[in-house]
Amino acid sequence: MAGSGEEPRYSRQLYVLGGGARRLPGSAVLVSGLRGTGAQVATALVLAGTGRVVLHDCGAVCTADCTHQFLLEEENDLGQNRAKASQRALAELNPSVVVEAYTGELSEAFLASFQVVVLTESPPEEQLHIGDFCHAHGICFIVADTKGLAGQLFCDFGERFVVDDPAEGDPVSAAVEHISQGNPGVVTCMGTEDSHGHLFCDGDLVTFSGVQGMTELNGQEPIPVHVLGGNSRGIGDTSSFSPYCCGGLVSQVQQPQECSHPARRLPGPSRFPQGAGPPASAQGTGESLSSSCRPCRTPPPCRGLPSPLCLQADAERVLELARSLGEHQGPLDEDIVRTFASVSAGDLCPVASVVGALAAQEVLKAITGKFVPLDQWLYFDSLECLALAGAAELTETDCAPRGSRYDGQIAIFGANFQEKLGHQKYLVGAGAIGCELLKNFAMMGLAAGDGELIVTDMDTVALSNLHRQLLYRSADISPKSVVAAAAVQRMNPDVRVTAHQNQVGPATEMVYRDKFFQQLDGVASALDTIEARSYLERRCLRCRTPLLDSGTEGTRGNVLAMVPSLTKPLAPASPPRDGTFPLCTLRHFPRTIQHTLQWARDEFEGLFQLPAEQVNQFMEDPAFLEQQQPGKVLKQVWNSLQEHPRDWQDCVRWARRRWQSCYHDAITQLLHTYPPEHETSPGVPFWAGDRSCPHPLTFNPDNDTHLDYVVAAAHLFAQAHRVPPCRDRVAIQAILRDVVLPPFAPQEGLQIPLTKEPTEEAQVPTGEVPKYVPGSTPLMEPIHFEKDNDVHIDFITAASNLRAENYGISPANWLMSKRIAGRIVPAIITTTAAVAGLACLEVYKLVWGCQDLSCYRNSNISLSPGCGVPVLAATPWQYGGREWSCWDRLEIQAVGADGQAMTVQGVLDWLQRTHGWTVTMLLRGDSVLYDSKADAETRARQKAQR
Repeated sequence: MAGSGEEPRYSRQLYVLGGGARRLPGSAVLVSGLRGTGAQVATALVLAGTGRVVLHDCGAVCTADCTHQFLLEEENDLGQNRAKASQRALAELNPSVVVEAYTGELSEAFLASFQVVVLTESPPEEQLHIGDFCHAHGICFIVADTKGLAGQLFCDFGERFVVDDPAEGDPVSAAVEHISQGNPGVVTCMGTEDSHGHLFCDGDLVTFSGVQGMTELNGQEPIPVHVLGGNSRGIGDTSSFSPYCCGGLVSQVQQPQECSHPARRLPGPSRFPQGAGPPASAQGTGESLSSSCRPCRTPPPCRGLPSPLCLQADAERVLELARSLGEHQGPLDEDIVRTFASVSAGDLCPVASVVGALAAQEVLKAITGKFVPLDQWLYFDSLECLALAGAAELTETDCAPRGSRYDGQIAIFGANFQEKLGHQKYLVGAGAIGCELLKNFAMMGLAAGDGELIVTDMDTVALSNLHRQLLYRSADISPKSVVAAAAVQRMNPDVRVTAHQNQVGPATEMVYRDKFFQQLDGVASALDTIEARSYLERRCLRCRTPLLDSGTEGTRGNVLAMVPSLTKPLAPASPPRDGTFPLCTLRHFPRTIQHTLQWARDEFEGLFQLPAEQVNQFMEDPAFLEQQQPGKVLKQVWNSLQEHPRDWQDCVRWARRRWQSCYHDAITQLLHTYPPEHETSPGVPFWAGDRSCPHPLTFNPDNDTHLDYVVAAAHLFAQAHRVPPCRDRVAIQAILRDVVLPPFAPQEGLQIPLTKEPTEEAQVPTGEVPKYVPGSTPLMEPIHFEKDNDVHIDFITAASNLRAENYGISPANWLMSKRIAGRIVPAIITTTAAVAGLACLEVYKLVWGCQDLSCYRNSNISLSPGCGVPVLAATPWQYGGREWSCWDRLEIQAVGADGQAMTVQGVLDWLQRTHGWTVTMLLRGDSVLYDSKADAETRARQKAQR
């Protein structure tokens, strides 16, 4: 898809999985058990591009599967084998993945062909047998299981599993302020824009580049650092090194890491997402529920679990078994065991989404060698859902099966609650998280009565959506909301869903008025801009509408709950890093690869976009100069016309001159004005701290990076001037060897600004300007930067890395350059599915009408077991003898029986009469409606306003 202008299918996933993603097409994974959790695992792997996914299940599709198995259609798949029915649906998701169904025995000969084996809905005997085989044969083994409101995950990646790339994100780097000679030597660092205040921890391995004076450090093998306090780090013996002069960058190095997973038979789980330590209640309970309970009274596929909302005798039996299985694991929380047992027969799509997504992420770790795997056991629960008012009064009859597709949910929350779900009216988007929310809503039966799901999204389905948005297929080129709505109704025909193609914002307030928001039971948002998120929060706050805000970045995700009368408004989102740096830093004093990449972006725009736009505007209408800086713009237009190439060879020569100007002449001039020994004041070196002393480069046509720059720059210059390009590198090298440039002579007395750029007084050039005939083809073609055009990224990468070489900064590869320069947010289906599952667990609480703040969760997840933070209560204020919060309202009938709106005087009278308040100032937003301190004439005019 290079140069197509459309983002490739896996581009955002690549930034999460890195180089390990290239292993995905050659991998083979077995997923056994195709009910809720297994379906989530298999779907994530297919969307991610896993080479071969084999689905195993011997069971037939039954009505109860529809509680959480989103791949099935009740009308068409009932009675069919689960694996075969799921295979048909999954094969459509990603044509590049081989999806197979298998219904035979899981023999050792069959298992030996897989790289990873995942078991769900599997009895302990099978888990132990297959786990032992996989451990002995170097096959990564994962068990994922959910029961009611709880789930667990187990991983065995073998005794010596090597993680090639253990960390997420780019390595931390910092500018060097000083390095002492000694044992240990002490390096003092200053943070850079990308370090976010974090420097280096004990044992981190670092490398140095661009250090002047103590040059022995440059290019050394990675050195371990030791925290000494503040910004000081010990780095070993530097006593024999040359004295430090100035400059330098210290960068963290990620080293491969070896993990050991001994085969374990008993769980040692860590609780998620509450993050409190391992709950003894979970130890052994899962095994007891899977294998040792007496047969239950519910029909298949109950799997031998206690009956829904089981009797006291059932719970006590489970408790006895948990005691026997967990006797060496510490004290047992008996209340949690009883609660766990009481809902273990239930099935919930949100829980399956969370556990299945986490399991799929572990599979991707096993295949790619990216990120440290789970330390074997993970336990998850959302048992706080049962602490809600109403849940405690449920009876076994309330939760008995009805032969409904929702029996798995009714087993936990009861039939009346299921009816409430059908009455809900929610607004949701159709992006990555929106698709997962809609899938879960369909399985939950949200709006499956007289409620409504309103799906709104302005976008059309794109190729890059397909690796993480399961409602879309490659053939879909329709608006997202329309495609998503149709997919929801295929999953659950009872759900009422309406598709809109609007952005919710100021421009659509005539459509989405206050009354619209007031009629909603909730908004489930996943917006990708701060402005949109803030706007939606304000509307929900004003209309007292619950808001669940979700977001992801790579393997990190969060869910924030805003509940009327209970919680604070959402905290303001921090603005994204947009590559904005001080101009003097970019032009003269870069310290990091982010600086050089932003400089390269500016170069691209300044060379291939703006000049062409100015030339075309001037030639079409010279009067446009009246709105510009005439002298400066005319000079730029003149220079562009003077540079107009006659052929491809001219383009190559221009690129060679530009290389010389940027990487040799400009640096030579900078060093002439501020020599390496220059001092700001006596004894204070100029090139110190956040200023790294650069060095000029010498062009070499045989240097790959030098040639990459010329090839890309010449190609873009030719395109801008409508000259046919040529990318024959050998021919280009031949042209370059014939180019002879005059030696550069630095200017004397040239002032280089250290803070901001001076205003240039450009001289208006004289001479003949080529004539342009209005209505003809524009003289030049402006080129706008496209992150998915390979030539554009080639130029950015080469231009940035040459600049980095000038300043001793470690270069970035093509993929990293594309991510940073293109400002691409990493994304992957596993995080998206887990976040949507966590959001839907909060929906349950909202539907209950929960008014207990302690039951709500703000969830944060990451690659390792995530943690939850408590939802913050709304801050109260005392006024007029009562307590107020941001959710409180004073409501008055503002239109009288005569149809006339109340005057300001009427409002003041109402406040005095109803609350006893004498108002000193009345405002609407920033507009003053009444001010008691104004003069009499102004007050009278204000009071008469309607």
